[in-house]
Amino acid sequence: MPSPFEYAPAPESRAIVDLKPSYGLFIDGQFVEGHGTPFKTISPATEEVLSEIAEADQADIDAAVKAARRAYDRVWSRMPGRERAKYLYRIARIIQERSRELAVLESLDNGKPIKESRDVDVPTVAAHFFYYAGWADKLEYAGHGADPQPLGVAAQVIPWNFPLLMLAWKIAPALACGNTVVLKPAETTPLTALLFVEICQQADLPPGVVNIVTGAGATGQALVGHPGVDKVAFTGSTEVGKAIARSVAGTSKRVTLELGGKAANIVFDDAPIDQAVEGIVDGIFFNQGHVCCAGSRLLVQESVVEDVLERLKARMSTLRMGDPLDKNTDIGAINSGEQLKRIRELSEVGDAEGAERWEVACDLPTKGFWFPPTLFTGVSQAHRIAREEIFGPVLSVLTFRTPAEALEKANNTPYGLSAGVWTDKGSLILKMASSLRAGVVWANTFNKFDPTSPFGGYKESGYGREGGRHGLEAYLRTPHESAR
Repeated sequence: MPSPFEYAPAPESRAIVDLKPSYGLFIDGQFVEGHGTPFKTISPATEEVLSEIAEADQADIDAAVKAARRAYDRVWSRMPGRERAKYLYRIARIIQERSRELAVLESLDNGKPIKESRDVDVPTVAAHFFYYAGWADKLEYAGHGADPQPLGVAAQVIPWNFPLLMLAWKIAPALACGNTVVLKPAETTPLTALLFVEICQQADLPPGVVNIVTGAGATGQALVGHPGVDKVAFTGSTEVGKAIARSVAGTSKRVTLELGGKAANIVFDDAPIDQAVEGIVDGIFFNQGHVCCAGSRLLVQESVVEDVLERLKARMSTLRMGDPLDKNTDIGAINSGEQLKRIRELSEVGDAEGAERWEVACDLPTKGFWFPPTLFTGVSQAHRIAREEIFGPVLSVLTFRTPAEALEKANNTPYGLSAGVWTDKGSLILKMASSLRAGVVWANTFNKFDPTSPFGGYKESGYGREGGRHGLEAYLRTPHESAR
């Protein structure tokens, strides 16, 4: 018998990245030392220390907010939109020019496969800056009033699953509208944000327009709670989002929250099965399942469930897990030991609750944080794995008989971020989309993003929209609203 076809290793070189032994905070156009306790950022794939990162304390946050306020008052809010657009276009072009460097650094620090950071994350980052550059001198036509004005200083806190992309989602519309920002990246993935400020310097962005402060939860709390902040934008867990909402209640701060999800990916019996299987795989195993809108609940019509599962398991068996910098890798490393622990704990709960686990047979690396692509069958609505966000490569499979039952099961969740519908009937797609309580509904595809399209959730998935014309609203006030 001939041996199975094997892919030769195709590693991307790390040489393009100039990793510094330590990084400070970026405040008022320059790197400065932090006054907190420095911490290490590591590679999730190897556990090697990549660099030492400064921690911002309350005094550092205060300095960053004051720098952003000065830049807002003296320069950025006074600048015509067409001039702000030039800076955004310049940033977008430099991102494209340095795309390989950004992609390698993102995969090193985050653990995601290089082909995802190279082909998805970084191009979409550049696209967001290009898109919002186009809006900078057209804000009066965005549908938010005849003479919309910026809010002021935006505090932005982003997660570790899409570090650079979430930065773009936050910073691009804020700058286009005339706001200045203080952004805190996640403590496990700060490196691409710190490289981004080099791009801001290269683009000659005025000092103080973009400030980056690094640290853990306490740093984020200090930033969100600072009285000099006019706007809070957060992407992360529902638990932290609720805490932020409570902390800003009673203040004049605007808030947008993009939180957790437990999306239903619904496959009807007339769906193109092979296409649906690709969408299922992309929906839950893209970025190791570290996706808030991941299709982590698969709802399959009973008449085709055996066929779908057979083809799904065959497709899962072809996924390649390993070095994130290898261009052949489909599944990279889990971002942190803490997140791996949660994935393992909830998977063990699935076992204890009586669900049947099936996982891809593979040899996991001895170093780093790894979890194989996994699915559970025999899952009911009552199972914790069907209700709680695992945020890993774990799929729960449920069945249904009728569209009404599919809707009831899909909406039976505290979350409402996204959903997917797979069917050959356009009328059924429209009926399901209008009844699903989700901010985004994909039809015969999944995890497709575009800067022109709004994204956001309902219920415990947060409120507000990012992306598209709608994403401008979070950073603008109409003339009759009081300014700070």
